[in-house]
This record gives sequence, C-alpha cells and structure tokens, in this order.
Amino acid sequence: MPGPRRVAIVHDWLTGMRGGEKVLEEICGLYPDAPIHTLVRASGTVSRTIESRRIRTSFVQTLPNASAAYRRYLPLFPMAVELFDFDNYDLVISTSHCAVKSIIRPGAAVHVCYCHSPMRYAWDQFPAYFSEEQVGVVGNRLLRPIMAGLARWDRATAGRVDRFVANSRYVAARIRRYYNRGSTVVYPPVDTTFYRPNPDPRVEDPGFLVVSALVPYKRLDVAIRACRQIGAPLTIAGRGPEQPRLEALGGTAVRFLGWVSDDDLRALYSRAAAVLLPGVEDFGMVPVEAQACGCPVVAVGVGGACETVIDGVTGVLAADGSVEAFADALERCRRTTFDREAIRASALRFSRERFRAGFQAVVTDALTAGAHR
Repeated sequence: MPGPRRVAIVHDWLTGMRGGEKVLEEICGLYPDAPIHTLVRASGTVSRTIESRRIRTSFVQTLPNASAAYRRYLPLFPMAVELFDFDNYDLVISTSHCAVKSIIRPGAAVHVCYCHSPMRYAWDQFPAYFSEEQVGVVGNRLLRPIMAGLARWDRATAGRVDRFVANSRYVAARIRRYYNRGSTVVYPPVDTTFYRPNPDPRVEDPGFLVVSALVPYKRLDVAIRACRQIGAPLTIAGRGPEQPRLEALGGTAVRFLGWVSDDDLRALYSRAAAVLLPGVEDFGMVPVEAQACGCPVVAVGVGGACETVIDGVTGVLAADGSVEAFADALERCRRTTFDREAIRASALRFSRERFRAGFQAVVTDALTAGAHR
C-alpha cells in the first residue's frame, strides 16, 4: 500500500540526549520530513539531527523556567497534549514515557506509540520521584492525589493509540498491566558501529564503572556500598541532583567525572572491568553500549537487564537489589573470565539496522490495518 502523505512525531520533552532521544533520533531518520511536537524544549541539549527539525512546543514552553523545571508543570500536561493539532497528518508517531501517548488524532489518521514505559510517576515509582526528602511533606501530600488523577487519565486515554510498540518485554508487561493492551517489542537502537572494543587490549582499568544520571531511582548508592564492601574502585560518569550525597557516601574510593563526551565514554567502556547497573531499567541503553565495546555488565536481575545481559556470558545478574547481593555479583564478575568477542556479538542484537527494520514493519502493519478501518 502507498505510504502516508504526512507524518508527525511527538516526544514528551527535549531537554537532554538520553535513551529516549536516541530512539527519537532514529525515528527522525526514518521520516526526514516529519516535524516534532513536544511539551517543552531546551535548545542545544539534543543532537543536530533533532535540533534541525521543525519543532513545535506546547504552551508549557512559555511558563517560568519550563525547560529546566518542567516536572513542576505535570498537572498541565494532559491539557497541553490534547491541544496539539494533527488534523493534517495521516500518521502520528509518539515516543512516550509520560504523556504524549495520549494525543488526540483525527479519525482517519493512524497513531503508533513507541512506549518507553507507562507514566512511572503516576503508577509505581511515585516515591522515587516525589518522596518527602525530595519535595517535602506538604509537596508529597499534595502530589499524591494529582498523580492518582494522572494515572486515571493515562489509563483512560490508552485507546487513543492504534498500535503500541514496547522497548522491552518488561515494558510490554507493564503496558498489558496498566492499559490492558498488547504491544510489539522492538528493542531501542544502539550504535554498535561507534561503540566497539578498544583495539589495544593492554589498556584496561581494573575498576568498575557506572554511567548514569545521578538521581534516586538509579540506586547508585547500592553500587557505591557494594564496591566499598569488596574494596573495589569505582568511577561514575554522569551528573544530577544526587551528586553531593553520593560524593559524601563514596569518599575517596569513588571518582566522579561528571558529563563525558561519547568518545570518552567509549574509552571508559573499553577499559572498565565491568559496567554496573544497580537500579531497575525498563530497557537500559548503557548496558548494551558497554557490551558493544566488549565490556561485561553487572546488573540486578529484574527489568530490561534480563533481556540484554546473559548471566555468566556477557555479565552477571544479581539475585536482588540489596547491597549484599550486588556485592556477591561483583565478586562473581571478578572471578569470571569473559570472552569479549562473545559479549560484543550479543550486543549486535540491538543494532540500529534491526531497530529500523522492526519499527518500520510495525508501522506498515498499522497503516494497513488503519486503511481497512
């Protein structure tokens, strides 16, 4: 059947180049003429591929300090999303982990949602984002009913999506649980051409590495405590509000690098004894980037890590998220001799080429179903 005449892409917000934005960048490559609609943007924080698009923001963009403190405007997101106009489009592609899966599309259009996760704040991760320590007692109590209302809206608007695409089997189960909808799993794209092993195997750092935003739900304190328990050095690349607390916890045994370039990150992956993932990820791009460089991964055996890390072959899966279990996994990693070529071969399952083929197949199928509808 002929392709759609006009395509629009919708993304929650453009305030940094994280895993969701790497998926967005790949979708932009598939639909080079499609504009991007987003709730709020911070100019210069995403790749040139994304920045070069026609980007249309919601009214949230005009609110005070919106690009830096957009989460304070969460209660306004439903209204902002529903005000986007897609009357002139035949295909709308949303990449959503918050609200944009709930856009209102015209009746003849097809809406494909690449879902990174149902809205975490509203469903099962409220304490990780809005605990009393983070927003105060009053803020915590005020936000609870607001997030409950957002959860009801999130569930009620799931029918606005024609086809869900999940970024992992773990997220597919969440989509089924919260939306009562099926989905097709298409793993996110990792640039396995750029992320590759260091050709000089003599350069190796015996320490462990964490690459992460420094925020509570990443549970970096578990990695720090586990490394301290076994006496292993740890390097952390990333930044975020948790840095002062984590620096105090880590002391001199932990090196904080802040933000690092992609080239430096590739070098860190290639040298590290292993990359650590102490929190539960819906998918997790970092473990796959590390494995593409031939680096093993130590992760909690829950969530997306169970789909990207093969225990004993490409890394080690901890029995649970406790410090003791994670320390045991680090010790097992130390005792294991890994085949770095086998680790990289496993990472090739998540290449950009496989993402493009899988995603386009879903879109074609959705358009065919939409034409019959």
